[in-house]
Amino acid sequence: MVAAYSIQGGDNVEINYIEEKVKEVVAESSISCSEALKLATRLDCEPSKVGEACNKLGIKIINCSLGCF
Repeated sequence: MVAAYSIQGGDNVEINYIEEKVKEVVAESSISCSEALKLATRLDCEPSKVGEACNKLGIKIINCSLGCF
């Protein structure tokens, strides 16, 4: 099945797509900082975009020592 949106990479990645990917990796209502960073790398977007998606979804980023989120 083809997604209804395209992925362009970088800052152009659609926030809805990022939200869907966050939902796929979140175990409960949180995601670790390292998983969020891996997801940002995999999606070729800024970590802040993953953080924005998490905030919008009410998902807490835990075990963060870098202060990226």
